[in-house]
Order: sequence, then structure tokens, then C-alpha cells
Amino acid sequence: MLRIVLYVTLVTMTFIVQNLKAQTPKDSLDTSIKEELLKTYKQERERIVSEEKSRLKKEVERIQSLQRGGEITADEAQRRKEQQAKRSALNIENRLAILENKMALAERGEYEKYRDEGNEAVLRINFGAEEEADGDRLFGVVFDSGNKKKKYDKKTTSNLVIGIGLNNAIIEGQSLNDSPYKTWGSRFFELGWQWKTRLLKNSNAVRVSYGLSLHSNGLKPKDNQYFVSEGAMTSLESFPHSLKKSKFRQDHLVVPLFFEFGPSEKKEYDDYFRYSTDKKFKVGIGGYVGASLSSRQKLRYRDENRSRSREKLKGDYNTNDFVYGLAAYVGRGDMSVYLKYDLSPIFKNPNPEQRNISLGLRFEL
Repeated sequence: MLRIVLYVTLVTMTFIVQNLKAQTPKDSLDTSIKEELLKTYKQERERIVSEEKSRLKKEVERIQSLQRGGEITADEAQRRKEQQAKRSALNIENRLAILENKMALAERGEYEKYRDEGNEAVLRINFGAEEEADGDRLFGVVFDSGNKKKKYDKKTTSNLVIGIGLNNAIIEGQSLNDSPYKTWGSRFFELGWQWKTRLLKNSNAVRVSYGLSLHSNGLKPKDNQYFVSEGAMTSLESFPHSLKKSKFRQDHLVVPLFFEFGPSEKKEYDDYFRYSTDKKFKVGIGGYVGASLSSRQKLRYRDENRSRSREKLKGDYNTNDFVYGLAAYVGRGDMSVYLKYDLSPIFKNPNPEQRNISLGLRFEL
């Protein structure tokens, strides 16, 4: 069949050359486009064969690796090799048949309808941690282009991370039950971008996750109190008016690092494969390190005239410039229960040591 295609192409090109001088300007333009398309199809034919051979070679190497590791027998390895060889041969045959049909369309001048077929941008919507998705992904929406060649084995994926939940502080010499901060009023928020890389060659059981995140930790004092700084000391004091709201917030820019463990599903396609953790159990253990961006206090109260007042007080408050801590999450798919603990104290010496502790949910979008 390939010989027939090449013969038809050669005859067509010869006919074009012989009649080039007799063509109108429009025909010359059409001929130029035809020639370009036929040239492209020839290159595509070579790419298809090369691509399938490369895929077969990698599959054979993978099968041999399984045999050497004692995971499969020699007979099973041979059976799988033959199966992959037949699959590659059929893939080449089918893909070339599609290509030959496109060449026939080009020879008849039907290129305007079909010249961009297969190259249009693709929008796929995936809600979940599907690691087989290629292209740019945000909030579970994947933007992909048909011109982008898929990697045979994509070891690294990326996505948005959002964490929300409750925050409090463990104070030196006190239990968490005696905390001066409101349990349900104190919250944390995290927004970041992570990359996740598979560590094992033939398994996705262990991954490393790393990226950049914004941590925002809030504390709401009890008993009409607010933070006051005097020299190197920062302490809680009673506010002179009735507080409707008293909130202290710290923002940090951190670099998180997690080792993630859990099963995944291997999905194989014609010329690539992907591992998916969608709806799979996972555990992540790690930590973070970063720098302080700001510290501020928000107060809302009524003064002696019963007038409503609001104050936003931004200052140093003797907080530490750097933050580091431990974190862990346990979940299924794109949602996990999330725990993080600052090993670095909130305030510098000689203030009593207070450390943020947060519990909530973590989402990978």
C-alpha cells in the first residue's frame, strides 16, 4: 500500500511540474499548498513509524526488566513481547491508513476542509487528581493543544493546592485547652502550586511533592483582648472598649516538601501511559520552610459614644522572620485531612514560646 501511495505522490508531483506554467495565479497558490501538505504528510509517515518503533523498544525493555526482577517468567515475557509487536504493527497499519486518506484528499484539492484536522486546541475538564492529563491544568480544567506531542512517560505533574481549617497556638507551659484564643474563630488558609514527581521507575507508589505556598495563620483572642508590643515584648491586654472582633494574622511564603505514598492505576494508551491517583488512598508526610511577609491586627469595636470603629494595625509585633514546621495529610483522590505544626515560635525571645498548629482540609485542583 505504501508503494502505491508513493507512486501516486510521484505521479502527482510530476503532473504539477509539467503544468506549472499553464496555471492561473490561484492555481499556483493551490499547487503550493498541495506541495506543502504532501511534504508534511511524508514527514508524518516517517514520524509514525519512528514513534511506534520507539514505543515498542521501551515496552520490550520494560518487559525484560520485569523478567530480570523475577516478576514474570521467560515464557510470559516472550508472550508479552509478541503481543506488543503485534500491537505496534497494527498501530502503524491503522495510522498510515488514516494518513493515506488525508493524502488522497490533498491530491483532489480538498485540503481547505481538512488541513487543520487533528491540530485544533482541545479543552478537557477533569475534576480530580488524574495524573494522566497533559497540558496546562487549573481548577481541574486541562487546556491541551493537538500540536503538542504527548510524552510516553510523564513522571512529573502539577496542580493548584488549597488548604482551609482551624488554627490555634500551643503555648509553653500551657495545654491547648487553656489557650487564650478562640477555637472556632481562629483559622488558617493556604494557597499554592505544587509539582509531584514519581520516584520509582516502574511504580507510582512513592511520589515527592514540592512547590511554593502562601500560609495565612489567624488567631482570635478571647476575653476582649488584643496584642500590644512594648519593646521586645508582645502580650495580650484588655481593650478599653467592647470588641466585636479581634484578629491577629500572619502571612508566610513557604516552600513545602512532602513524600507521598499510596496506590495508583496505570492507564496504557497507544503511544503513552499514565498513572492515576483518582479516588485512591494516599498519605503525605513532610514539612515546610519559608519567610514572614507581614503581621497585622484587625479590631472592630464601639467607642464610648457607641460609634462603630475599625482599625487595621500593621506592624512587626516581634514575630520571627522565618518559619519552618512539619505537616502531614491523609485522604482519597484530591481531598485530604491536613495537619501542620510550626516548629518555629510565633514571637522572638524573650517572649514565651507560642507555635501555630492547624487542622483542616487540603484540596488538589
